[in-house]
Amino acid sequence: MLYLSLKKGSLIMLMTLTALAVGLETTQAQVKNPELEALKSEIEELRRSDAEKQRKLDDLQRRIQVMEAQPAAVEKPAAPESALDRALKETEPAAEQAPKTDLFSRQIGGTTFRLIDISLDALFAAGTSTERDSSIQNLEGGDHDPRRRGFTVQNIELSFSGAVDPYFTGEAHIVYLIDPVVGDTRVELEEAFLTTQALPYGLQLKGGFFFTEFGIINPTHPHAWDWLDQPVINTRLFGPDGLRQAGVRLGWLTPLPWYSEVQVGVQNANGETASSFFANEEFFEERPIGGRPFVAQDVRNLGDLLYLARWVNSWNLSDTVTTKAGFSGLYGPNATGPDGDTWIYGADLKLTWRPTNNFRGWPFFLWQSEVMARDYTADSNPAFDLPRETLHDWGLYTQALHGFYYGWAAGLRYEYVSGSGESVLTYDGRRNDPFRDDRHRISPLLVWQPSEFSRIRLQYNYDRATHLENGDAHSLWLGVEFLYGAHPAHKY
Repeated sequence: MLYLSLKKGSLIMLMTLTALAVGLETTQAQVKNPELEALKSEIEELRRSDAEKQRKLDDLQRRIQVMEAQPAAVEKPAAPESALDRALKETEPAAEQAPKTDLFSRQIGGTTFRLIDISLDALFAAGTSTERDSSIQNLEGGDHDPRRRGFTVQNIELSFSGAVDPYFTGEAHIVYLIDPVVGDTRVELEEAFLTTQALPYGLQLKGGFFFTEFGIINPTHPHAWDWLDQPVINTRLFGPDGLRQAGVRLGWLTPLPWYSEVQVGVQNANGETASSFFANEEFFEERPIGGRPFVAQDVRNLGDLLYLARWVNSWNLSDTVTTKAGFSGLYGPNATGPDGDTWIYGADLKLTWRPTNNFRGWPFFLWQSEVMARDYTADSNPAFDLPRETLHDWGLYTQALHGFYYGWAAGLRYEYVSGSGESVLTYDGRRNDPFRDDRHRISPLLVWQPSEFSRIRLQYNYDRATHLENGDAHSLWLGVEFLYGAHPAHKY
């Protein structure tokens, strides 16, 4: 019995030792494999993450089911252009602060002088014609027109604009060009004037040296023209460089329920920029009006100045169509003698269509027309046996320009000019006078405007004129324009 008890105790002790050994080995194995524990922990974390994602997906799915069960709200779909505009705005970086626009600012007494805008606009042209250069000078009679085969520097304009004080703003425009005939460099003052900002009763006073506000084209700078050259009738009545002189102009914005402004002005009548009036001897050497000789005259009284009257009105025919109509008249003395005088009168119309959902101004349609006439009463001249005679010249242009795709536009312009009363001496008849004969011109135009700072234009001119040896002419011009800076806005 004792033997059996010892044997049984030994067996129990052996099993206990074996169990302890196995447990110790397992513990040692776990201590020796930390990577296993890390993997187990990672598996648990992924399981918890998957469970959280599944919970969120289930919640979103329930919300979608609830929204789909509700009736849909009716919304007016946004126009594609408007949506694109918003998208472009969202992609533009927000400005941290408004940029400073003053180029120069200085306190002078109780007034702060600010020069706000400065810019440089350059116009160049290249092309050819079936006419020789000497004939092109008359065919393209404007100083800023393409006027020769090859290349032309049409106009380099340096502009300044700023608020002088709370009462006046000022503008100055200086032009540089190269004479296409002799190659001389010319720098001239195009405009420099003050405009009031605080007169009562809708009044505004303008004074200095400025373009006479007759019609649409004459007071518009060349870089703001839609076509590369100025209309033939403008060249005939206002000379190669447009009608501009020193003087004052008073404008009155009437209390009518639509935009309606009356303008009256008085300016000097002399110089090459007043060709239909006193002009000067140099101008008459190149382009004597009606072939008449130049008679130098002094300003004797107020009747020897140039007077303007203009009435302009504008209406919004709809949300997309705007129209503007104007009537203009001029009176002043001319260069044929003390009893010579000139009347110029005209009417203009401009219509603009632009949809409300346009993209940066495109698409658009512009239609613009002017008709004008001149009664040039030439004084008698005994030295040349020339009687007193009234030369009548008139003409028109009408043009349409369609912006059919962003940055692209195409247009067509038609012109006709005629007159009565013979040109004498130099020209031996009106039909031989390149500035008074009967003429037709048709000008298709294609425009590509990569941005607001550049423009490329391709224009073809077909001219029929009685002064041409062959009766007609074909010309092709390519114009390039670029702009630096912020140019002051020109009139509508």
